[in-house]
Amino acid sequence: MFKNMIVYRIAPQWQIGLEQIEEALAKAPFMECGATQERAWGWVPPRGEAHGPLAESVGGQWVLRFMVESKVLPGSVLARRVQEKAARIEQETGRKPGKKEAKELKDEAKLDLLPMAFTKQGSMWVWIDREARFLVLDTASQGRADEVVTALVEALPGLSVSLLDTQTSPQAAMAHWLATQEAPVGFTVDRECELKAADEEKAVVRYARHPLDIEEVQAHIAAGKLPTKLALSWDDRVSFLLTEGLQIKKLAFLDAVLDGKGKDDGGFDADVAIATGELTKLIPDLIEALGGESERGIGAGAAPAGSAGAAPRTVTGPATAPADTDPESAPF
Repeated sequence: MFKNMIVYRIAPQWQIGLEQIEEALAKAPFMECGATQERAWGWVPPRGEAHGPLAESVGGQWVLRFMVESKVLPGSVLARRVQEKAARIEQETGRKPGKKEAKELKDEAKLDLLPMAFTKQGSMWVWIDREARFLVLDTASQGRADEVVTALVEALPGLSVSLLDTQTSPQAAMAHWLATQEAPVGFTVDRECELKAADEEKAVVRYARHPLDIEEVQAHIAAGKLPTKLALSWDDRVSFLLTEGLQIKKLAFLDAVLDGKGKDDGGFDADVAIATGELTKLIPDLIEALGGESERGIGAGAAPAGSAGAAPRTVTGPATAPADTDPESAPF
């Protein structure tokens, strides 16, 4: 179910029931793009059943699903239609369109082509652990996560979330683990990483399917290269790729988890129970491996993601709805 993760901390004062979430999401259901609509987004039943609930609870864990559809309009096709329109004007009037008119022609060409464009759809799992106060999104793209969080705080009254922030940055922790060749308790360093120099050249070294407990890796760390990605396993149950921005990629459940899954344990409920059951233990252990959660967080003030020494970004409602022009966020 979950292949990636970006984790947020939910403010303690937020209290809401599943029925209230259902009512709120029902105001923004997903509907496919109209003929001249470039992009559409909304909520769909996570179980995949038509007209099903938009918020599901499995073992007390709440699961939602966010859907995006966008029209695929190649730039070359759009440019050719604009050129045709401009050539027609020049032929009829004897003049070339100016900048303002060229922009209008582009808008007209887009409206002409959108009804004929192919569409792409993509969805994202959203998991709310109310007891632990975690909001978990199944994405490794901060831009896509920002869109879904904005949609949530727009829909859910009083919701306030902040990106998970730890005492030790993931980059500093990964550098320490590689330099000392000692993984944190409960974790194992696997066979993939990326190291990047901090100087102007930004030299990059990548290891794939390669042992990392070697002097060469230690030498790169000593020379000033810092890890941006590192493959880890947790408790021989879950493997993943940790990034410098505390995103989790390539999440996979290992044999120790799957062997305990019975033949009849298929379907939505079993998948949710297994995924959330493992991740509710992994997330706190990862936080502890990174020195514990930072005292900064919700209420500390908003700051751009990645700002050195800045408080983690906080999002509260009401908020502006996601912009249709964000190229990074759709489809998933």
